[in-house]
Amino acid sequence: METSIRAGGAVTTLVNVFTAEPDNQAEVLALLQDGIETMFNKMPGWISSNVLKSRDGSRVVVYSQWRDSKDIDALRQDPRMRPYLQRFGALAKHETFTCDVSFSLHA
Repeated sequence: METSIRAGGAVTTLVNVFTAEPDNQAEVLALLQDGIETMFNKMPGWISSNVLKSRDGSRVVVYSQWRDSKDIDALRQDPRMRPYLQRFGALAKHETFTCDVSFSLHA
């Protein structure tokens, strides 16, 4: 299933925002790509992840879709997550939240 952004969809969206020094953006991106390709995409309920990088190098945003918030809770409880997130601690500040799409307009 590909990312489809629609209001009222039957998915839960997980947004992660990483704020880093521009010199660290490439390392944050590499760590995220590795985690998505080797761990997240194998978790029950994972649908898709999209990584966006700011042009000024200071932020990285991950927009992930999951079937259910319970799947996100299971991800957060996975013992592999703690050391993975600790690696980010040296590189970037991290904020995460779940949300639902309230409005979307498509051509």
